[in-house]
Amino acid sequence: MTTRVRTAVRAAAALVSLVLLLAVVTACGAGPVPNDAGRAREPSGAPARPAPTTSAEEPPPAGTVSTFALDVDTASYGYARGKLREGVRPDPADVRTEEFVNAFAQDYAEPDGDGFAVHLDGARGTTEGSALLRVGLRTRSVDEAGRRPANLTFVVDVSGSMAEPGRLDLVRDALHTLVDRLGPGDQVSIVSFGDQARLLLSMTPADRRTELHAAIDELQAEGSTNLEKGLVIGYQEAARAYRPVAVNRVVLLSDGLANTGDTTWNGILRRVSDHAARHITLLCVGVGREYGDQLMERLADNGDGSAIYVATPEEARQAFTRQLPANLDLRARDAKAQVAFNPAAVASYRLLGYENRALTEKDFRDDNKDGGEVGPGHSVTALYALTLKPGAAGQLATATVRWQDPDSRAPAEAARAFDVADLSTGLWEGTSPRFQVDAVVAAFAERLREADATMFGEELDGLAGHASRLAATTEDSMVAELADLIRTARSLD
Repeated sequence: MTTRVRTAVRAAAALVSLVLLLAVVTACGAGPVPNDAGRAREPSGAPARPAPTTSAEEPPPAGTVSTFALDVDTASYGYARGKLREGVRPDPADVRTEEFVNAFAQDYAEPDGDGFAVHLDGARGTTEGSALLRVGLRTRSVDEAGRRPANLTFVVDVSGSMAEPGRLDLVRDALHTLVDRLGPGDQVSIVSFGDQARLLLSMTPADRRTELHAAIDELQAEGSTNLEKGLVIGYQEAARAYRPVAVNRVVLLSDGLANTGDTTWNGILRRVSDHAARHITLLCVGVGREYGDQLMERLADNGDGSAIYVATPEEARQAFTRQLPANLDLRARDAKAQVAFNPAAVASYRLLGYENRALTEKDFRDDNKDGGEVGPGHSVTALYALTLKPGAAGQLATATVRWQDPDSRAPAEAARAFDVADLSTGLWEGTSPRFQVDAVVAAFAERLREADATMFGEELDGLAGHASRLAATTEDSMVAELADLIRTARSLD
């Protein structure tokens, strides 16, 4: 088939890049660890050395440990951004603080090898005894030329709601462009679903482009939304064509407005659990002004995957430019984080976000408990609002990340400790610009979800001012846009 030359395809190329990047890139711990005596301590932001997979130390006291599965989703921020642009305040239930924070670029150095680098920094807050601790995790990037081949099963929503401009038309043009970008060894299958689901094209080598383009052209909107049927057929096809040497992923493209069949995330995943257990991961790509955010997020979190939301081609381009070169590898499976706080220094803590990813302390080293999938070059950030005890000194916390090798499933850990003395004296002075951006983003999310109206002592006007200042410092258009979004939210109060 000749190359399609049309404006819509060029605009959709951004979405394709994002799908290719994230479709197959998905998207922790011990008690306090004393600093080694007799040698200089490494900076808290340096890459961490791997820690033993078991610990002989006594477990920390109850109530001092926070454990959660890693999450690289960003859909909540994308959807909220689209709503605010329309002059509509997002539903508090659709705001997830961690997805707001993880949507922004970070400043963490990469590790030398596979696995994670662990970074810790923090600052004292604006009220007596308050502090903010940032836990940053980063994986090593990989060149696209060295990536594994990919088996991609696209499950495309063609229900009547997808007929709205900016939904199926964008998806269809994006898939056309994707076909022309895939390389040797990649394969694609396509499933469509409305009232029913059907396999439009079984797993086909990417160099058979004429067949792939013809199948994409068959995607036409009709009927209701039987998302359950679509995913069942998609996972069946992905399992049938499974290749151990490849990255095997189901990519769901939908507005998430399921209204036929089982419409619950747990019911849908039960139907595909046997196939998903074969390490077939899931990417949920949300589109459309009306969007079933919570269904898509739960499918991604519980289906070994991640979720993104794209409202415009421009948003897709911005997301693409923040990513490192596309690759189709995973760095870590079932990754979890655990932060142990020193009870002598910390009176209380609150993890901002990750409510849907919370684990028990015992789940951390139980490798049968689901964690998160993280690809090369990804950053994951967790923020803790702390109340320090009077006269707090010594070690503040230890952060540990545990993951499994994507191929061997062998577990590994890395850990880093952080002292009270390492806290910067002020939240807005002496901290890195990216730390401050994270603080602004988290405070904005907490305000939108009606959890904390004045986190860090800042009203929305103050947060907008910080965002404008930081946009100039970072030269980041997303931070500049953040300032505008905060002002929009202020006008809707």
